[in-house]
Amino acid sequence: MNARSFRAAISVIFATFVLTLTHGMGTNAQPRTVDNIDELWQAPTDVASRDLSNGPGGAALKPKADAPFTWVATDTTGYSAGFDVRGPDGREWSVKLGPEAQTEVVASRVLWAIGFHQPPTYYVESWELSGGPGGRQPEARFRTSIDGAKVVGDWSWTQNDFADTQPFHGLIVANIVLSNWDWKASNNKIYRLADGTRRFVVRDLGASLGKTSNSKFLWLFPMPGFGQGSRNDIDGFEAQGFIKDVDEDHVDFDFETVYGLVVDRVRPADVVWTVRLLDQITDAQWHDAFRAANYPPDVSARFIKKMKAKIAEGLAVS
Repeated sequence: MNARSFRAAISVIFATFVLTLTHGMGTNAQPRTVDNIDELWQAPTDVASRDLSNGPGGAALKPKADAPFTWVATDTTGYSAGFDVRGPDGREWSVKLGPEAQTEVVASRVLWAIGFHQPPTYYVESWELSGGPGGRQPEARFRTSIDGAKVVGDWSWTQNDFADTQPFHGLIVANIVLSNWDWKASNNKIYRLADGTRRFVVRDLGASLGKTSNSKFLWLFPMPGFGQGSRNDIDGFEAQGFIKDVDEDHVDFDFETVYGLVVDRVRPADVVWTVRLLDQITDAQWHDAFRAANYPPDVSARFIKKMKAKIAEGLAVS
């Protein structure tokens, strides 16, 4: 384990300890309201009409595969390699290579569809890099900043402005539905807009659409991002359940995580709140989201079938 990973592990252990002291093990708080909830989530009035082919950036921002992108830096951190690049128009992009390119695009589209802030994110099947290693590059996720905003910090699942609000509980449930298990604080960014308002965003969603893993080592030493599950794994995604058990105040999810105390905050009503939003996504939109990430139709159909089965299971909680 390198120094960065060790510090991340200690941070999670400490945050979990603090959460236990301040909230209590297994406590399910009633939702509260905060004045700045729109910094995390804005109630969507148009779920069924949102463009899941192009996401929040729309078609205009979509990178052109035949345009050369200038190398700025190489990113060797995290699971997937990548680059920072600059497009022909001067716009800067974070590029992620490999299988996470597909999952991140789909997960980002889904979270944005139900009201959570997301930066413009696209899948590009093949593209040209000028400078650095140079040459034709394989499939990649291209992500650019929210216009007029810059990243000013990270935020944590265990301690944030929105703990125990309904949308925050819903964000937890939505990530469980997507089987996104990599909840490191470094994946969550705070954007500050020109007018001073902020956007709290869950980014780097590549560790999605797979199956979580139960590790005794991670139970003793909860290190985020290590051995917690698979990604872009249709067989694993289909094999994993959603809800094991539910009673009046508690939901037992089929979701192994080092963030169990965060998940334990979720109540049955939070599940219903979330899946009612997800249920507004149309069949065409689901297919658009997976097509935007270049999934073959047969694989898309399997992912969508499982996603809708989870939604139906959540609706039955009510």
